[in-house]
Amino acid sequence: QVQLAESGGGLVQPGGSLRLSCVASGSILSIAGMGWYRQAPGNERELVARTASGGSTNYADSVKGRFAISRDNAKNTVYLQMNSLKPEDTAVYFCNADGRTTSWLPFRSWGQGTQVTVSS
Repeated sequence: QVQLAESGGGLVQPGGSLRLSCVASGSILSIAGMGWYRQAPGNERELVARTASGGSTNYADSVKGRFAISRDNAKNTVYLQMNSLKPEDTAVYFCNADGRTTSWLPFRSWGQGTQVTVSS
């Protein structure tokens, strides 16, 4: 079992910044990809940013230049630095990770989500 725990959400004014963190724990042998998704009310869950074990990253067009994803492999942690936040960034942000457990079984896990609200 692999668990993901997010933190760092909250209420911020337009133009402000937040930093999300997500720690993976459990029977982890290796983690391949880690990323962030978000879901606003009435919308489908969408990719925000993702990073692979080799360091490559990809971003949704709507956040390019404003958000930055980073990763600390030693801590099984992924971060999302969000700058110049807009009201349309308001959503529940979910952490996601995939890899292999210590039993050599593949896993793909989701966190419970953290609310980000951008409002004046």
